[in-house]
Amino acid sequence: MIRTWWPVAVTVIAAIAWLIRLEARGISNGTEIKRLWSQRREDMEAAKESRDRMDRRLDEIASDIKTLLRGMGK
Repeated sequence: MIRTWWPVAVTVIAAIAWLIRLEARGISNGTEIKRLWSQRREDMEAAKESRDRMDRRLDEIASDIKTLLRGMGK
């Protein structure tokens, strides 16, 4: 009986091992996706801070240009 069923048993064991590996990879991918979302959020915040800083700098430059132009008109 063992001689006739051993290929089936090996196949079942191999399938179970494959499923365990697949589940582990799924868990690993889920963790990586969470890490990437966190990194994306941090990158978006950094980009917003950079844009805000640039907007303030441009406002300052525009103000300086207006002041210079007013001074030239006198």
